[in-house]
Amino acid sequence: MIAAVVAAGAGIGAYSLYGGSGSEDGDRTASTAAEEKVRTGPLTEAEVTGTAERFLTAWQEGEVTGAAAATDDAKSAAALLTGYSKDARIKDVTLTPGKPSGDTVPFSVRATVKHGKTAKPLTYDSELTVVRGGDGTPRVDWRPAVVHPELRDGDRLVTEEAGKAPVKALDRDGGELTTAAYPSLGPVLDGLRERYGEKAGGKAGVELRVVRGKESKEQKLADKTLLEVGKGTPGTVRTTLDPELQAAAEEQVAGRARASVVATRASTGEILAVANSNPGFNTAFQGSLAPGSTMKVITASMLIEKGLASMDEPHPCPKYFTYGGWKFQNDDEFEISGGTFRTSFARSCNTAFISQAPELADDDLTEQAQQVFGLGKDDWSVGVPTFDGRVPVQSAAPMGASLIGQGGVRMNPLNMASVAATVQSGAFHQPYLVAPSVDGRKLATAERTMSAATLAQLRELMSYTASAGTAAGAMSGIGGDRGAKTGSAEVDGQEKPNGWFTAYRGDLAAAGVVQAAGHGGETAGPMVAALLRAGG
Repeated sequence: MIAAVVAAGAGIGAYSLYGGSGSEDGDRTASTAAEEKVRTGPLTEAEVTGTAERFLTAWQEGEVTGAAAATDDAKSAAALLTGYSKDARIKDVTLTPGKPSGDTVPFSVRATVKHGKTAKPLTYDSELTVVRGGDGTPRVDWRPAVVHPELRDGDRLVTEEAGKAPVKALDRDGGELTTAAYPSLGPVLDGLRERYGEKAGGKAGVELRVVRGKESKEQKLADKTLLEVGKGTPGTVRTTLDPELQAAAEEQVAGRARASVVATRASTGEILAVANSNPGFNTAFQGSLAPGSTMKVITASMLIEKGLASMDEPHPCPKYFTYGGWKFQNDDEFEISGGTFRTSFARSCNTAFISQAPELADDDLTEQAQQVFGLGKDDWSVGVPTFDGRVPVQSAAPMGASLIGQGGVRMNPLNMASVAATVQSGAFHQPYLVAPSVDGRKLATAERTMSAATLAQLRELMSYTASAGTAAGAMSGIGGDRGAKTGSAEVDGQEKPNGWFTAYRGDLAAAGVVQAAGHGGETAGPMVAALLRAGG
């Protein structure tokens, strides 16, 4: 068992983090241990606690070499632990382990950050996992998150004058946006600071912060402040977020694992709410996920424009359709005999769409997504980092799969909320969180709009799906001008697909995803429908 640590002085000193000798070998002699065969199999409790003890003791005492040697990546560990005291200026470290759970040992950190004559206390929780190395020796599985849970590969901790001034972010009504009130807004507030800190009139203070490395920057993650050591002066920036809808969005994702949702004003593109159940990454804006059958909204618009489908005309929906060497099928291998495109869309028939692939050019779907829906051009300027969708040119089977939102197609809830908004308003309006008038930036545009005849059919298809199709359950009781589309996206290694839902009601458009949860109508649907109701 791990004994509780009582801090005494600046370091561990004479006591051990754990009860007993701290040796995992007990009374065995060194020569006896050396003669034993390389250990294999599951780690013992003594190996886990002993390895954790060596690592935490050395780290607490500032013995970087010893701490790094207890890991399975001594070079990387030594670099980050050296920066912990040198660059981050973290001193007087006390590490208190908790009760192990299998091979994982949680621990708390209590320290002081010192910069010049200023000192601030620092506390946080982390954990480490012990693994067996190739030579059989148990070692700490090295990850930057061991040092601090906000760290990713290539990131580092630095205490210095902040590169960006802080911001005070406001909702559309002038109320302050904080993570205390809206827990999932952390990445959004970080992004606002990155872009508007100085522009909004702020002055940088001294902070302990995570400086992102190359890999994190490729994911468009902003630097993150962990502790304000010397106070700065925040600038003020107003957003388009609606406080009531934001609160509703937070409530919806809080009860679901790996859930994200976005709501926008269809006629303008204003983002009214954004929330993620994982507060560490803004999947709603930056996620890159196969959207499944919600992509059929875009595909349907293309097929109607090209005369390959018409709402109430007969349309094939066989159990299977083979294209490019792949055999595609419908969910539960259903088929619709003598059905129309309306029924195929409402029931989300995969083969109804893939059967048209032989009539399409490889770049048709890409052009439709870019030219009509403004997606996949990497030119959105929302006010914070976003992924703007991807619909690559593909051929053969992958092209067929892209028609139903698989293959190489990637989207996030912001993208799919914009798709619903484009259908509702009749034209693409780039979503934005900060009005372009604040900094004079130019919003993205689409090259063209759908014809009135195509738009009318597409709206009717989504309306019918909301009343009598796969979205009917979630949309029950929502009247007026509304439409919806469900989606399920298979992901390798997941037992259940990602569930998607995109919909509009009046001037409010919303979309959401719940990963590894099942069909969109049952998982993401209630979440999106709740926002449509909250928006009146």
